[in-house]
Amino acid sequence: MTELDAVFHALADPTRRAVVNRLIDGAAAVKQLSAPFEMGLPAFLKHLAVLETSGLIRSEKRGRVRTCHLNADRLATAEDWLVEQRVLWQGRADRLAAFVESQNPREHTS
Repeated sequence: MTELDAVFHALADPTRRAVVNRLIDGAAAVKQLSAPFEMGLPAFLKHLAVLETSGLIRSEKRGRVRTCHLNADRLATAEDWLVEQRVLWQGRADRLAAFVESQNPREHTS
């Protein structure tokens, strides 16, 4: 699995997207991150593992508290790919529009 595939796989789940959105505001302890979700801690930790494997987050443990941090560079990788795709498809749409207009010239009234 490529880095980009791993990022999109991680972002495919709404729970993981919510965690990423929360971490945009700053680092948070696992307990804080898991609070809004109605699932057990073991299930939530699996979501964090997917995010860590993708490189979207990293965590550190101090004493009994594990804190998660967003890796904005990895998120930027996905954003860069989306921007490239938007540019590609916008160019194709513009060429298609120009072709259609050239095939159907507007009638001019006098």
